[in-house]
Amino acid sequence: MFEPTIVIAGASLIGLVIVAAALLQGWRGWLDLRSRELEHGTPQRQEGSPMGAARIEIADLRERIRKLEAIASGVDL
Repeated sequence: MFEPTIVIAGASLIGLVIVAAALLQGWRGWLDLRSRELEHGTPQRQEGSPMGAARIEIADLRERIRKLEAIASGVDL
């Protein structure tokens, strides 16, 4: 009645439709999640640690102090 290639092609097409529908449902769910996060003002994740930022700020302040001391003593940098 049906040739094996037609059965395989039909089953493959049905499987592809099922996978595409599942991916589409997941995509819509992710978009809904992101829109809810934006509506509620959920803070975004910050990259890096605050300790690293503090070290950079301290290094910047030390460099400024060094420059100000050099200016006060009359030394050109």
